Amino acid sequence: MIFSGSAEIPVALHGKSEHTLFPAGQLVPFILVTVLFFLWGIPNNLNDVLIRQFMKSFAIGRFQAGLVQSAFYMGYFLLAMPAALLMRKAGYKTGFVIGLFLFGTGCFLFWPAALAGSYGFFLCALFVIASGLSFLETASNPFIAQLGDPDTSERRLNFSQAFNPFGAITGVLIGTVFIFSGIELTPQQIAARKAQGLYEVYLRTETLRVIKPYLVIGAVAIFWALLILRTKFPAIQSEHESSVGDHGHFRELFRYPHFLWAVVAQFLYVGAQVGTWSYFIQYVQESTHQPEKIAGYFLTGTLAAFGVGRFVSAYLMRFIAPNLLMGTYSVVNILLVSLGVLLSGWVGLWCVFLTSFFMSLMFPTIFALGLKGLGPNTKIGGSLIVMAIVGGAVLTPVMGLISELGRGVRLAYCVPLVSYVCIALYSFFGSKQRGQLGEQGG
Repeated sequence: MIFSGSAEIPVALHGKSEHTLFPAGQLVPFILVTVLFFLWGIPNNLNDVLIRQFMKSFAIGRFQAGLVQSAFYMGYFLLAMPAALLMRKAGYKTGFVIGLFLFGTGCFLFWPAALAGSYGFFLCALFVIASGLSFLETASNPFIAQLGDPDTSERRLNFSQAFNPFGAITGVLIGTVFIFSGIELTPQQIAARKAQGLYEVYLRTETLRVIKPYLVIGAVAIFWALLILRTKFPAIQSEHESSVGDHGHFRELFRYPHFLWAVVAQFLYVGAQVGTWSYFIQYVQESTHQPEKIAGYFLTGTLAAFGVGRFVSAYLMRFIAPNLLMGTYSVVNILLVSLGVLLSGWVGLWCVFLTSFFMSLMFPTIFALGLKGLGPNTKIGGSLIVMAIVGGAVLTPVMGLISELGRGVRLAYCVPLVSYVCIALYSFFGSKQRGQLGEQGG
């Protein structure tokens, strides 16, 4: 292997060009960063449990509980660009360390928030956590995509992203086992406890259940920051990025339509993913009348399907172009979500359950396709695609509002339905690098 900048150039072997998936000589940084995909999956999907838990412990509705995702993904939105600008000067490693320290600090803030019994304090803590995760995602996705053969960037990123669902499953299991108490009061029981002066005690007990899991997660984040701090990382440069400081310019990104459409597609995808999982527990309970713990295990199951989908997709991309595979998956999800909206009961539930398998490849594939051919603009472009994660902050409360107005959560799934239609259009038509071709021809 010949290493040059961000790419390993494979030597011809037996007359064939071999494209390597893993970066030779850089496995330790690769593993340390790949673990980050697992770590940020934990708080991302603990939010799905928190929404249900806060509806109980603060006696609030779906729309107000949906602000959990708004506070969380606004952290991504507001910090992604500062993270990119910092890493242009200080490198990816600095972004990893800062991100992990912010992540850990936000988790530790859950302790005073719970003691204060303040929903607003919890939202601030979630914002700090997401600010750290914004640094991690802004750094990790382009780092993995560029750490090795550029011809396998989509497969490599899908491989690393495949560990994210394991974090998601871990987060939901932590929430289901350690946060959910299993005590769900009926209106009559609430009235009785209020009459006895015990209802506030119940609410406080439910609120305090979030402290221990978040303290443990915060400690792990700080430990991983120290590991990365002590590890030597390669200096990653984007293709065509010179060592004298040509880091690209924001205005140049408008010359790449495939990148601009990737930002839109990512906004819609994250909104669809976050909204689907945020209200999945309520969907299960409405459709099948199962208790919250059983609904939590169903959420764990759909996240497991998501994880399997990541590995299957990384394998299928050896034979099928990433954009065509994503387009096919989008069409399947359009059909599944349509059935989930139209049909109640177990059939609708299993249709929504299966969408996680087919949405699994979308985030890393949109990310990698959007960064193709950006050259020195890769870091700025990556930060804008991360900023598109704000779709989770926008579309999740929209789904909550629709469910309240429509008196049922099924109708709210029209939001991810529309998103998948747009992602299918991006996959088949919008992901081609017209800007790059036009520049070469001109």
